Order: sequence, then structure tokens, then C-alpha cells
Amino acid sequence: MTVTWEELGWERLAAGVGRCRLPGWDCTAGLVVGAGTALMVDAGSSLAEGARLRTQAERLAGHGVTHLALTHPHFDHVFGAAAFEGAEVFGAVGIESVLTPRGREELRADAVTNGLDARDAQKAAAALAPARHHVSGEWTLDLGDGRQVLLANVGPGHTAHDLAVLVPGEREVVFCGDLVEESGEPQAGPDAVPSHWPDALDRLLSLGGEDALYVPGHGAVVDAAFVRAQRDVLVARFGVSR
Repeated sequence: MTVTWEELGWERLAAGVGRCRLPGWDCTAGLVVGAGTALMVDAGSSLAEGARLRTQAERLAGHGVTHLALTHPHFDHVFGAAAFEGAEVFGAVGIESVLTPRGREELRADAVTNGLDARDAQKAAAALAPARHHVSGEWTLDLGDGRQVLLANVGPGHTAHDLAVLVPGEREVVFCGDLVEESGEPQAGPDAVPSHWPDALDRLLSLGGEDALYVPGHGAVVDAAFVRAQRDVLVARFGVSR
């Protein structure tokens, strides 16, 4: 039975491309459907959330999820990753240094501090495996039937390991992770690299161009003007010289 994006609470952005805003932390997850392939962008904040995303993605795609791109290693974006068993997992080079046993413990503690159930956090942290494919510059994924998606290591910025996903089309779609946030101020935790964050946003703008849809890690889809304005706010906030 065919199901529409809207029926599952997803926002359709282009042909075969959509995203949903997850409850709790208003985190975005994205989906790009190819020919017998499907790329998930981020995995949610728990194993249960990841399982729900996978089920919905499979209904929308009509087949399994074959690829998973992690935009950055924060619990609300990666703790559902183990639910995508069998998918090829991509992350920015260096992400493996965060997903060590010590790193997983830090993610678990951060998740609990931010309100995730302690048992759910423990299960997700224990199941979390490092990404298999590490993107150091740009990596083109061929999803079949002429659909190619570009993974770009655009950081550091929000973290030391920020990955963006560009989906070409009549109107490009750029999944930005938390380099861009619409529903609140960009969050700069202890793993942020503020001195390079504005440059990362310039790279996003060069990837997508003036007419692209920019999908933030949290909040509504924005345009290039919003990304430029957020870049300027970060320059002023962190005293970055340009």
C-alpha cells in the first residue's frame, strides 16, 4: 500500500527527498530514496526512535535503508544508528575518535543530563558502532537511476566532525546537521570549534548556492539568507576575524 510523506508526518522537500522533525529535541532526520537504495541522514536519539525511523523510511522507499550518514556525533543524532543494521554508515573523518568506549560513555552521560531515560541511553551507547566510511573531503554516493548524493566534510564548526549532505535536483537540498539551527541559537558545547564555524557555513553556501533548501539540525527548513545571517551572528558572537 502506497503511503505519502505527509501521512507519516514527514515533510517532502523534492522528489524522493524528505525529512521529519523528531519529538523531544526537535531533531531532524532526512531520507533520500534511490533505485533500490535509501540514504538516511541521522538516526534519532534512541534505539526505539531509530527503529521507528527505519520502519517509516522503508514504507516511504518501498525497500530497505542501505546507507546512513551521521552529520555529527551527538546523542540526539546518532543513538538510533544501531537500528540500521546492514546499512553502510558514513561520518566525517575523525568521528571514530568520539565513538570509542570513553566517547560513548560521554555521549551516554550527556543524553541522561538532557533528559533521555538512563536505560535507553545505556542501551544505545553500548550498541553504537563506529562509522565504516570516513569522509575527509567529499564523497559521491551513487544511489542508482541517475541519483547521486554528495557527502561533504565541511567542519569543524558545531563539532570537530561535521558532515553535510547535498542532494542535487531542480532545487538543491542541503542537510546541514547542527551547523545550522532554526528553532534556537546554535549550540556551542565543549566540542565546538567556534573559530572555524563561520567558514563551515560558507562551505555550506558554496555547496548549495543561493536557491537551495537548507535543512537545519533543529527547526524549520531555511534559505541561503538565513544561513548567511546565522554566519554573521556567529562571527559577532565568537569574535571571529574575517
